[in-house]
Amino acid sequence: YLTFDDGPTPEVTEWTLNELQKHNAKATFFCIGKNIEANPSIFKKVIDQGHSVGNHTYNHLKGWKTPTEIYIKNTLQTEQLILEKSGKKPRWFRPPYGQITFKQSRKLRKIGYKIVMWDVLSADFDNNISQQKCLENVLKNTTCGSVIVFHDSVKASKNMQFVLPKILKYFNSKNYKFKVLPE
Repeated sequence: YLTFDDGPTPEVTEWTLNELQKHNAKATFFCIGKNIEANPSIFKKVIDQGHSVGNHTYNHLKGWKTPTEIYIKNTLQTEQLILEKSGKKPRWFRPPYGQITFKQSRKLRKIGYKIVMWDVLSADFDNNISQQKCLENVLKNTTCGSVIVFHDSVKASKNMQFVLPKILKYFNSKNYKFKVLPE
């Protein structure tokens, strides 16, 4: 399962959507609320092209440093945006930085969220990692059923745009299918 955090971002998300389309691949985009507000037409493209969306908070909050009440309110703000713009309440939630407290997790699950982490961190966001190392990391650690995290952000674009076409081509040649997270 391909997942993308932090968008929608002009140019980067659109490039990602085009690349996925070339390879007949679907993905799940964990969107930041303020980026949905800033880029509603790109968000609509994600939905229109058959990808799924998850909640990634409104302001990309660090769970360990944010009081639970604020964290939940921030998440609900994004939920409302996703519902208004897609017609569906998001089912999936991914905590920014992978940081979430037990209390935050419990409250989110109580209101119906499934919390999705990953088993393959591409590290596309790390400017100290070469494009080749990023690619090797994904290829070496991905198996059938893996949840791979990329970022459709400006910061990660150099590595992500190098790696994504290569892994799509490689795994398609091995008859893997890229789907949205199952509802």
